[in-house]
Amino acid sequence: MAEIRIERVTKRFGDFVAVNDVTLTVQDQEFVVLLGPSGCGKTTLLRAVAGLGMADEGRILIDGRDVTYLPPRDRNISMVFQSYAIFPHMKVYDNIAFGLKMHKVDRAEMERRVRQAAELLHIEELLDRFPSNLSGGQRQRVAVARAIAMQSKVLLMDEPLSNLDALLRLEMRAELKRLLREIGATTIYVTHDQIEALSMGDRIAVMRDGTIQQYDRPTVVYDRPVNRFVGGFIGNPPMNFIHGQVAQMDGVLTVRVGHLHVRPEEEMIPLLGGHVGRPVLLGIRAENMEVFDRPVEEGLKVRVLVVEPLGSQNLLTVRIGQDTIKVATHPSFQVQADQEIWLRFPPDKIRWVDPDTEQVLYP
Repeated sequence: MAEIRIERVTKRFGDFVAVNDVTLTVQDQEFVVLLGPSGCGKTTLLRAVAGLGMADEGRILIDGRDVTYLPPRDRNISMVFQSYAIFPHMKVYDNIAFGLKMHKVDRAEMERRVRQAAELLHIEELLDRFPSNLSGGQRQRVAVARAIAMQSKVLLMDEPLSNLDALLRLEMRAELKRLLREIGATTIYVTHDQIEALSMGDRIAVMRDGTIQQYDRPTVVYDRPVNRFVGGFIGNPPMNFIHGQVAQMDGVLTVRVGHLHVRPEEEMIPLLGGHVGRPVLLGIRAENMEVFDRPVEEGLKVRVLVVEPLGSQNLLTVRIGQDTIKVATHPSFQVQADQEIWLRFPPDKIRWVDPDTEQVLYP
C-alpha cells in the first residue's frame, strides 16, 4: 500500500478559500477520518487527493510520488462515493468488474478479483442480480467491492454510509472496519458523523473553515480536545462548557461556578494563576460528572429541566447560571423534571478553556 503526504495544500473557489494551507500525513495502511461540519473543506481536500479538483497550492504525494497534477487514473486510487454510483443496467458482477475492464485486466485475473471482493463483502450470491433487486446496504457493498477489486494503493471514501438507515449504518461500520483491516488499505474517509469517526478511524483530523483543528487518535481527540470547537463538536452529547471565574481564597486558587468553588488539579494551578479575576470555561463531558440525589460536599445544587431516558443511560438537562448543560446518569438513577440534584466535578475530568482564545489550557 502507500503513505499519503498532503503538504501545505490550498484550494480556492474564486475568493473563497475552501482548504487553507493543510498539511497531513496518512501512514501506510492507516485509516484516517476527515471529520467536520458541512462546508469545512473535508470533501474538497479528499477531491484534491483524488485528482478530481486540483490543488491551487501545495503538493500531494502518494507512495513518495508527486501526484498533485496527475489525473485520477494515474494516481492508483479507488473511490467510494456517498451516492453508490453503480450502473443500473449492469449486473453486480459487471459493476464490480467495470474498473478492471477499463484497465484491460486479464479475464482470469478479473474473475479472481471480483470473486474475492464479493466474498469479502458477503455478496457472492448476488453477482447475477441487477441493482434494482438489491437493498441500499447491498448496493453500498457493491460500490465498496468495486473499489476493493481494483487493488489500488489508496482507498478514498466520501460519506459512503450516509444514505443508509441507522441500523444498517451500525452494521456497515463494523463490516468496513473489519474489511479495511483485512485488506490493509491506506484509507481516507470523509464524514460529518462523529460516531463513525470515533468508532472507525485510527486517527481523526477535525476540520473547520478549511483548516485542521486537531489530528490525533480518537481517544485523544475525545478526551483532550485542543479547543472549544473540537470539544463541542466531538461526542454525543458534546462537551459541556460552563462559565466560571478564577479566584484566590485565602491564598488558594479556585474557580467559582455558581455558588461552588472548584479546586483545579495541582498541575493546572500555575496556568490558571495567570487568569485570577478573569473568566474561564469549565469543560466537562456529560458522563464525567458525579450525580447525587442529596447534598454532598463540594456538590453544586441544580434543578433538572428535562429527563431523556435513552435505555443505556438517562440524559438530564440542567441549568447552571447562563449555561444549559447535559448530564448522563445510569438508568437506575431515579429522577424527574423539576427535581433538585447535586453535581460534583472530578478535577481530572475538567478541561479549562480560555474564553478569549477558546483554546484548552494544558500544562
